[in-house]
Amino acid sequence: MFNPSTPQTAAATLYGSRAAPALPAAGAAAHERASQKLTETQKLLKDRLDPQRRVVHAGDVVYQAGERFGNLYILNSGFFKIVNLSADGREQVVGLKFRGDWLGFDGIAGGRYSCDAVAMDTGEVWVVSYESLLAAALAEPALLQVFHTAMSREIAHDRDSLMSVCTLPADARVADFLRYWAQSLAERGMRTDQITLRMTRAEIGNYLGMTLESVSRALSRLARDKVIEFVEKGRRDVQIPDVGALSAFVQRCIAPAPAMLQ
Repeated sequence: MFNPSTPQTAAATLYGSRAAPALPAAGAAAHERASQKLTETQKLLKDRLDPQRRVVHAGDVVYQAGERFGNLYILNSGFFKIVNLSADGREQVVGLKFRGDWLGFDGIAGGRYSCDAVAMDTGEVWVVSYESLLAAALAEPALLQVFHTAMSREIAHDRDSLMSVCTLPADARVADFLRYWAQSLAERGMRTDQITLRMTRAEIGNYLGMTLESVSRALSRLARDKVIEFVEKGRRDVQIPDVGALSAFVQRCIAPAPAMLQ
């Protein structure tokens, strides 16, 4: 059971199972299967729901907090952030979304969206009426399974993100953030050896509960340790020679210090 008084123990429990990098062939095969599954799912949604397709560009708002709920949005391409507004007016990045993810689940319970969904680059969203989805699912049970899978994946990722922020030291948080980004790309059939971060250092810090300076220091340490490389100084293009090295770096950060001899 998670004990908040021992954050490193909790972090080791959460990350221990994925700290050791998988064999390259096995990892590639798993990512290929995930990519194929995503392609099949997207085809099913497109064929059965006939969604409205909407092209968005960096900064475009898909929906805003307080807006009446009516649609769900399936991401066909691009990267998106979910932003919440705190009581004192500060913006807080609370989620990142990739191809195959869904937007708008937060609006189902209360009838209004509780966050803003904002595009971070050029992409395409599929707009699906919630009522149409429920009606289509009656005739095609596979749609209901896809819907539930998407919700379950979001719940699981939100849990992992919370554990990362609450239990990992700063450097490990940034490493795990990069690992998640690269792994998400791999599962979608995209390259992971070089990724373009669609967020500024300040936005990454906002998402991870860190200052801009702490994010910069963590990235510099990862570069010094040869876990990542920058294509150009100060740019967002990051080379990741081995994604498994990021998991190993996280594990080293949370490993208990060796006991001192009395």
